[in-house]
Amino acid sequence: MTFHGENLLVGLVALALLPLIGWRIWRGLRDGHLPIYRAHHHRADSRSKFIVLLALHALSFLLIALVAADLLFNLGLREML
Repeated sequence: MTFHGENLLVGLVALALLPLIGWRIWRGLRDGHLPIYRAHHHRADSRSKFIVLLALHALSFLLIALVAADLLFNLGLREML
């Protein structure tokens, strides 16, 4: 059993991650490179790898947004799974 305070804290941390991931996606679309740890993957080098990495970033953005919404607004998505 978790307390509402824990849900609020984790939800706020997840919400704080969204601008960072969104900024990476925006920079990838605009500049054509995605930073992954210390490496940078450029669109010109391998277009298919770049698209897969961009899709994974977008998927992580959606999943973290869903977790943040569930924890902050008590949507009950965790119990549905």
